[in-house]
Amino acid sequence: MLQQISGSEFVLMKIIWKNGGSALYSYIMDELEKGESIWNKNTVLTLLSRLSAKGYLKTDKIGRRNEYIALVTEQEYQAAQTCNFVDKIYEGNVKGLVSTLLQQDIISADELKEIERFWEENNG
Repeated sequence: MLQQISGSEFVLMKIIWKNGGSALYSYIMDELEKGESIWNKNTVLTLLSRLSAKGYLKTDKIGRRNEYIALVTEQEYQAAQTCNFVDKIYEGNVKGLVSTLLQQDIISADELKEIERFWEENNG
C-alpha cells in the first residue's frame, strides 16, 4: 500500500508524471515558477527526498544533475487513493459512493450507463 503524500509532494509528482515519468531538478523548478506560489529550493529538495523515502521516486545522477524518476504511475496513485477514499469514507461500500455521486448530480444517469457499458466490455 502506498504511503500518503502531502499536497506539495503531489504537485511535484504531477510535474514528473506530466513529463513522462522523469524530470531533472531544473525542469521541476522551472515548472514550479510558472505557478502562483513561490517555492524555496531547499523545500523542494526536501520534498523530493521524502518522495524517494516513501518509494515514489528514485534519483539518478547525470553528471552533477539529479533526475527524478517516478516509481509509481499516476494511474497507480489514483487507484490507491480511490481505494483509500472508499474504505475510509464509505467503509468499502462502492454502492454508497455511486449513490452519492448520483444523488448529488456529480454523475448523470447517462454517464452511469456509459460506465456500465465500459464494465461489460472489459469484464464481460
